[in-house]
Amino acid sequence: MNASLRLSVSSLRAHGRRFAGTFLAVLLGVAFLAGTLVMGDTLRASFDSLFGNATAGTDAVVRSADAITTPGESQGVREPVPAALADRIEDVPGVAAAAPDIQGAGQLVGEDGDPIGGQGPPTLAGNWITDPDLNPYRLAEGRAPERPGEVVVNRGAAEQGGLEIGDTTTLRTPDPVRVTVVGLATFGGEDGMAQVTFTGMTRADAEKHLTARPGEAASILVRAEPGVGQQELVDRLAPVLPKGVEAVTGQDSAAENTDMISSQFLTLFTTFLLVFSGVALLVATFSIHNTFAIVVAQRTRENALLRALGASRRQVTATTLAEATVVAVTASAAGLAGGIGIAAGLQALFPAIGFPFPDGDLVVTTLSMALPLAVGVVVCLASALLPAVRAGRTAPLAALRDTAVDASGASRARAATGLALLFAALALTLSGVLLTPSLWPAGTGAVLALAAFVVLGPVAAGSAVRVLGGPLDRLRGVTGSLARRNALRSPGRTAATASALMIGVAVVSLFTVFGASLKATMDQTVSRSFAGDVAVSTPSFGAGGSGLSPGLAAAVAALPEVDTAVGLGRGVAKVEGEGRALTVTDPAALERTFDLGRVEGSLADLGRDGIALTEKEAGRQHLTVGDPVRLTFTDGARETFTVRAVYERPELAGDYVVTRAAWAPHRTQDADSLVAVSFADGVDSAVGKAAVEQVAEHHGSPEVQTREEYAESSAGGIDMMLTLVYALLALAVLIALLGIANTLTLAVHERTRELGLLRAVGQTRSQLRAMVRWESVLVAAFGTVGGLGLGAFLGWVLVRSADASSDSAFAFALPPARLAVVALVGLAAGALAGLRPAGRAARLDVLRAIGVE
Repeated sequence: MNASLRLSVSSLRAHGRRFAGTFLAVLLGVAFLAGTLVMGDTLRASFDSLFGNATAGTDAVVRSADAITTPGESQGVREPVPAALADRIEDVPGVAAAAPDIQGAGQLVGEDGDPIGGQGPPTLAGNWITDPDLNPYRLAEGRAPERPGEVVVNRGAAEQGGLEIGDTTTLRTPDPVRVTVVGLATFGGEDGMAQVTFTGMTRADAEKHLTARPGEAASILVRAEPGVGQQELVDRLAPVLPKGVEAVTGQDSAAENTDMISSQFLTLFTTFLLVFSGVALLVATFSIHNTFAIVVAQRTRENALLRALGASRRQVTATTLAEATVVAVTASAAGLAGGIGIAAGLQALFPAIGFPFPDGDLVVTTLSMALPLAVGVVVCLASALLPAVRAGRTAPLAALRDTAVDASGASRARAATGLALLFAALALTLSGVLLTPSLWPAGTGAVLALAAFVVLGPVAAGSAVRVLGGPLDRLRGVTGSLARRNALRSPGRTAATASALMIGVAVVSLFTVFGASLKATMDQTVSRSFAGDVAVSTPSFGAGGSGLSPGLAAAVAALPEVDTAVGLGRGVAKVEGEGRALTVTDPAALERTFDLGRVEGSLADLGRDGIALTEKEAGRQHLTVGDPVRLTFTDGARETFTVRAVYERPELAGDYVVTRAAWAPHRTQDADSLVAVSFADGVDSAVGKAAVEQVAEHHGSPEVQTREEYAESSAGGIDMMLTLVYALLALAVLIALLGIANTLTLAVHERTRELGLLRAVGQTRSQLRAMVRWESVLVAAFGTVGGLGLGAFLGWVLVRSADASSDSAFAFALPPARLAVVALVGLAAGALAGLRPAGRAARLDVLRAIGVE
């Protein structure tokens, strides 16, 4: 083993440049993985510290004991508690102070007239708590609000909106309220809680604008006297609290807030990044395997001589694995340093682009360092294992041979295995998508399809390169013909090199197709379900924004240009014991403005105790028109409703519909998420839209959009998602390009004598460079075309799986322009990857090259 190690070190010293691409591939993959883990740990620690510092003075929180949680949301809606309960709590022994905490949605309008925040993090408003120990916000400048209309704003929101102390602006609650900024605040020492905005009002203003009824609060914050522990305080409070109200320690409340962010944001965000780390490492696996396979093939005579001199198979294998280990450990160690640098860069970059990333020192744990290091070493060694075993099987007589014939593309066993995998993939995918919709068969089929593409790569490489390279014979003459023949020389090598790029392009194509399908689905939904002319809506994604004023729909409906205006509000209740979202609206106007498909019963007859629901929910609950349904609201009230209508399409109307009269006794802060408007006959669309905009100006100036604009804005988050996906996948494509460049560099070294002979018989340097570059383009074209086909197929599987598991009908769409851009980028990347090997080939000395054995 010592001899094997010495041979490995000597080989690395003599031929270190051969492994440059492998080193970079491992380094980049490990750096991305380590950066993701460090960033996740840092975010969790930052939010823990942020909430801990902000709520350090709160020893107990009194709140409603029950919460109604709807599907897809981790934080439930709780019933308000009486604000007067604070006076009773203050009389409990051990209580130093108690203050009602009133919370609601409130969105400030900036100096430029645009709303602040609202595209993701919440926009909050509440009462300014005068006890500094109970108030999570600290007054940094100015003073606390004292008179009606005065507010304190967190400093980050003020800077974002260009607001200063003394400025007057509008606060959407959702009804517009004119407010004057009298103070700026911080949260836990920061300018705000990430990108969340907060507006602090007087208690009277908060009760007036943020609650359904005066005298209500979201919770009561309690501070203990010195010497009284948090759990002891909670135990003392329990006997004096009314039924349905509980007390939790301040530490537990802060932990719940942190867990909420972890479950809603951090876990999703880090999982999203880890998936792309996995894609990058998978691409790196192909590049690493190909490099070691080529190196082993080039050292056939060298390994054969070692075997002839007495080296065992195990020693030759160990020599190759030792080289892989040295590369893996050094590259992974360098990747750890790069990962810390990536996390530090993201920590500085994200706040600049409006992404929540609290300040604080980077948190580097043992796991975040050990896991990427282990993954990098394992990936590298696993990728080099088969070439190492192949090296150990080298026969001593191979030292007498000049070359070995590459028959990888002609293997019948490979072709049979690949076709079997392909048929199994198609069978599982089609059964999981078309016959019995299920995610597991479809997902398993997608994985098998990827494996089939990789296995069949060498089999298809010959035919594919002949077709793709056919035009080169006519366009580039002898140079193009030589480039095509070089790519055909080793089908296995061409396929292995192209596979790395194929995976990267396939994932890019997958998300491109899925994004286009989501847009097409939104267009289809709006076209099919929305029969109005214009829409007034809130942000299309995220928890931000305050919604629309409930009075807006009525004001718009009073316009002579308008036939119907209907607002869609949101409520929550337990339906037969399960938390469900309710659409609060005027059902008769809803039916005139939205196409709900088949309707059994009458939406106009819901009244005070009626409910309408979709066919799917009716089937799941075994309900029909006329059946009773038990609803439990957040205020604890239990009422029996009657099913008066069952409708087909839930896309925009939701699964359950009740009237405003039915919701009014149980409502909290009332707001609409959408106002749909239909114009009167003969009204020009531009004239009608202008009239609606004039009314909207008096209700906080929300945006008025046509049906087409509404559909486009509803899908606005998709382009943002795709931009992030493309940026992350650039790493995988970069690793694939390193693999192509490294393969060509090794091929140039392998063909040194041949290239020298070409130069000797008259080939110019520019022709030689072009030949190598076009060979690179052909390899990239093979990977790109395969990736486009695989990505389009996987995109179709994903769309159909989403369609089968969703209430809404998903539309499949292939975006030809975007996919053409992906193809051009793949080809350009191939040309770029060939620049360095082509330059190196052109610089070869002719006489020395001819003399190489």
